[in-house]
Amino acid sequence: MTDRRDLDEMNVLAAEYASGVLDGIDLEQARRREAADPAFAREVARWRGRLASLHDEVAPVDPPAGFWSRIERALGSGPAANDNSAALHQALTKWRAATGAMTALAACLALVLVLQQLPPLAPPPQQTPQPAPAATPATPMVAMVGDKQATKVMISWDPSARQMVLAVAGTLPGDASHSHELWVIPADGTPRSLGMMPADKQSHMRLAEALASLLQQGATIAISVEPRGGSPTGAPTGPVIATGALTRA
Repeated sequence: MTDRRDLDEMNVLAAEYASGVLDGIDLEQARRREAADPAFAREVARWRGRLASLHDEVAPVDPPAGFWSRIERALGSGPAANDNSAALHQALTKWRAATGAMTALAACLALVLVLQQLPPLAPPPQQTPQPAPAATPATPMVAMVGDKQATKVMISWDPSARQMVLAVAGTLPGDASHSHELWVIPADGTPRSLGMMPADKQSHMRLAEALASLLQQGATIAISVEPRGGSPTGAPTGPVIATGALTRA
């Protein structure tokens, strides 16, 4: 959305450029913007059309009688004859500077008069904010984790609540000196630990957001046998006794 202040600044710059009061870097920047910015070029054209009528209202004025004679006498009363060229150049420079200043002042006055007569710019239309679309509930998923012979654990995963429900359907091999650790293997192939398997036949696990984001369609859930307390390396170290892929429920 275009800011009201930006529109005002563009309007004033276009008016200054059209009236001829810019010089140096400001003038060069305005010329480049006119060539590259269609909106600015249109505004400059409108200002030139507005200011054109002011030239018709200014009647030409002849210089007073004897004006040039007085200038010649003033130039002749200065330095010696061989310095007349330098004196004339200095005088012309002063006249040009004065004329340029008067022209700029007149243009500024005209610009102020026109700006006072123009109606204020209408603010840009406000866009009605659209309500954010309602979040689509994440689809629950399931995995049947087992070996080639039988399913060992039924897993259901609720992404919205980040909650996993485990139901042990078979007997998990192991002994008192070892633990069963649950893993997710996402698309990148690197196993991440989901934690130790609870001893109960049915249990719940709530996962941290970083882990929950890995449980996507097709990710593999695996169970490995690890030393008591879990893998010391952050990766499966013992045999993997069951695997299964997450699918939509």
